[in-house]
Amino acid sequence: MTVARRPLSFASLDDAVRDAEHLLAVGYDRAGNWDLAQCCDHLAAWLTYPVAGFPKAPLPIRAMLAVVRKTMGRRMLARVLRDGMPAGGPTMPQSVSAPGGDPAAAVERLREAAKRFEGHAGEYLPSPLFGKLTRDEARTVQLRHCAHHLSFLVPKS
Repeated sequence: MTVARRPLSFASLDDAVRDAEHLLAVGYDRAGNWDLAQCCDHLAAWLTYPVAGFPKAPLPIRAMLAVVRKTMGRRMLARVLRDGMPAGGPTMPQSVSAPGGDPAAAVERLREAAKRFEGHAGEYLPSPLFGKLTRDEARTVQLRHCAHHLSFLVPKS
């Protein structure tokens, strides 16, 4: 049986965490490759990076990101803010955990990362791809990112 992604949009990070909690409580079918623990760990990592620092990519990747950021970064940001995240894009390998992790612990990490992100005073660190973001842009990117990944997990009830 093929499972279709669900349309998903969040108004707040609390909504995203509640969705992950619901998936944990009722179970889910996968329309993609990642399980709930992988999705939540990945989202928690990306919520943490703008506050604590982004992983250092290898030099060739950093150079490529700098070129993209300077040439197309703002256009790509506008598209993400408007349309959400495209499926199948690359991500930093250190933000992807192995399958089969503890989903309850991962949901808790997502909850704590969302709380830390929202509670952060001041500016967020610049995105390696998009550059400096306003608080509203950074928050919206995170909401789109959460909706993107959690849309591949469809609740059983």
